[in-house]
Amino acid sequence: MSKVCIVFDRLRTEEKMLHKEASELGHDAVLLDAKITQINTDSNREDYDFGDVVLERCVSYFRGLHFTSSLEFLNVPVLNKFEVANICGNKMFMTLLLKKNNIPTPKTYFSFSSDSAAENLEKVGFPLVIKPVIGSWGRGVMPLKDKDTMEAVFEIRDITDSPHDRIYYLQELIKRPPRDIRVITVGDEPIAAMYRKSSGGFKTNVALGAEPEICEITKEMEDLAVKSSKAMGGGILGIDMMEDEDKGLIVHEVNNTVEFKGLAKVAQRNIPKEMIEFAINHVRK
Repeated sequence: MSKVCIVFDRLRTEEKMLHKEASELGHDAVLLDAKITQINTDSNREDYDFGDVVLERCVSYFRGLHFTSSLEFLNVPVLNKFEVANICGNKMFMTLLLKKNNIPTPKTYFSFSSDSAAENLEKVGFPLVIKPVIGSWGRGVMPLKDKDTMEAVFEIRDITDSPHDRIYYLQELIKRPPRDIRVITVGDEPIAAMYRKSSGGFKTNVALGAEPEICEITKEMEDLAVKSSKAMGGGILGIDMMEDEDKGLIVHEVNNTVEFKGLAKVAQRNIPKEMIEFAINHVRK
């Protein structure tokens, strides 16, 4: 029997499902709130109840990333690894790595000031999609269809001037059906997929009301998902794809702390069980 620690900062359905599956598989399972856990440079692994392996499931990218760094400092096996979480949590890093590994992905433009981004947009032409380099659930993602919209968005960014507002990530607008595809990979293996249909707007995030529907994993999807997972460094990931009218399937995002409660209801394979088994096997190797 092994001990699995599930770290969270907001206890969601997914973390409860993972805890349940670990227990039903005969393992000892603990839920640990990252918000109240304290670690220092003199800490030892024995000071904590992290078990044999940790599944880092924080909603906050920054909290999860720094918690993962602390776990690796203590030599605690953690999924996903710091480097994977760091890359997937930043859209610019993730996009560059997809392109470097010859994985089809939307053409993306990077600028490092609002003036430079405006000049780039005027040169490339409207529309382009602006995305924050850090963020989830589609927040801050919007199409810039004309100069007025661009100026309004850039003005807000110049006022807020957070560190990541200074990085302008502008992506081509893909001609696609009103849906995208989420493929969950566990140890580089695609285990389930769903279509996320738009509820009438531009975005297809289930968290924003997009309707999930089971998707049969084709050979093309499988190959792309495997290649994307390996490019990021593996682990447990959510690979997001779009069906481009001209180019076919393209990967536009890879997610580190993937949500799965909607897909788990209709998937043939037991998603949380597969995750727990992979985590246990990860430390037994």
